[in-house]
Amino acid sequence: MDVAVAAFFLAPGLAVGSFLNVLAARLPLQRSVVHPGSACMSCGTEIRWYDNVPLLSYALLRGRCRSCGAGIGLRYPAVELTTALLVAGCVLAFGLTADAAVAALFCIALVAVSATDLEHRIIPNKIVLPAAVVVLAAQTALHPSPEWALGALGASGFLFVAALAYPAGMGMGDVKLALLMGAMLGRTVGVALMLGMIAALLPGIVLLAKHGQKARKMGIPFGPFLALGSVVALFWGRALLDAYLSLMT
Repeated sequence: MDVAVAAFFLAPGLAVGSFLNVLAARLPLQRSVVHPGSACMSCGTEIRWYDNVPLLSYALLRGRCRSCGAGIGLRYPAVELTTALLVAGCVLAFGLTADAAVAALFCIALVAVSATDLEHRIIPNKIVLPAAVVVLAAQTALHPSPEWALGALGASGFLFVAALAYPAGMGMGDVKLALLMGAMLGRTVGVALMLGMIAALLPGIVLLAKHGQKARKMGIPFGPFLALGSVVALFWGRALLDAYLSLMT
């Protein structure tokens, strides 16, 4: 797929990312994502359309509210940019196909749950469960096989056992996220889980070095690391799995 065609999807990706910021801010607080309109979290002033253009408005306002001058978190442009790049990446990797649409939906869900998990330590059921159902149905329809259902059950079952064994380090939200991961990735979900766990080791080691035994009581959100592993597995999972299996034979 031509890079120019994939780049065309950056703009709609930015718009979707802007909406994901609304989801991340409001869903954990049980607020409507439709009404009222976007407003400054500090002064409550409604944000005008020209101050709500993804990335551009943040840059022009230098990351501050026009009305009160309060800082706007980096999470907002980060979510917008990440979503745009992932949507364009799905088109680049899979072309203008149904596979690209399903992959983009998967990535959008990953960004949404990562943002909410980082900020509120919550993986919302209203995002991850409908996404899992849609992705499982789509993958089974596009590529008829029990692989997707088995991947979903296997991944969620694996993390469910981990949550029972170590409830302080694993939540049920992560188990539900694994259901979505397996439905999309099938046999390569193991790659995503392994990479996610490896990535989560780094902040764990930093906390342990900085706080010693107290670090055992300091939880870190696991969802973003699972999402990172999932993105890698989505684009390069089969190659990584084949390389690993070749080393074992």
